[in-house]
Amino acid sequence: MIEWITILEVLAVAMALIGCVLASGVLVAFVRRALKGTPHLRNETPIKKQKKEKEPMSKEAREGVTFNDIFMFMIAVPLVLLWVGFAGFVIHTGLNNSAVLENIEAYTTLIAILGGPALLIIKDALDVWKQEQAEKTAFYKIKAQAVIDYNDASQKQSQMIETKAQEQEHKMETKK
Repeated sequence: MIEWITILEVLAVAMALIGCVLASGVLVAFVRRALKGTPHLRNETPIKKQKKEKEPMSKEAREGVTFNDIFMFMIAVPLVLLWVGFAGFVIHTGLNNSAVLENIEAYTTLIAILGGPALLIIKDALDVWKQEQAEKTAFYKIKAQAVIDYNDASQKQSQMIETKAQEQEHKMETKK
């Protein structure tokens, strides 16, 4: 039977290789994006652009995939999942195998190294979420106030119409 320590070492090496692959993927995507506007570097003939009338696009539709999107999905998300998974695996293995407990300092160091950036990423994600929630709350407060103001103005207008109608009716009766 393979020792748990060997499994953990193989898992750590595999994670390092996955990290290198992800980093090279980000680099390739960055280089492709940089070369996108320079056809002479890609041995292509420039394509003449046809003039078309386009409908105005929203800001989100124009941006497409940004470097931050690539970073989050290629580096940040796997790093956080890797950190949580490795920590859970070490805890589970440590509870079942005393040999892991003898080398626990090395594993906790690895968990701490992965945990630093992972915690920063999680904190930033929570900050963005809090900001979105604050914006939603502010929007709903403004929307609620607008509904209240509309209802108030509508009520005042109907009262004014009623008052004018009664005044007109009273003037018509006094003229008779």
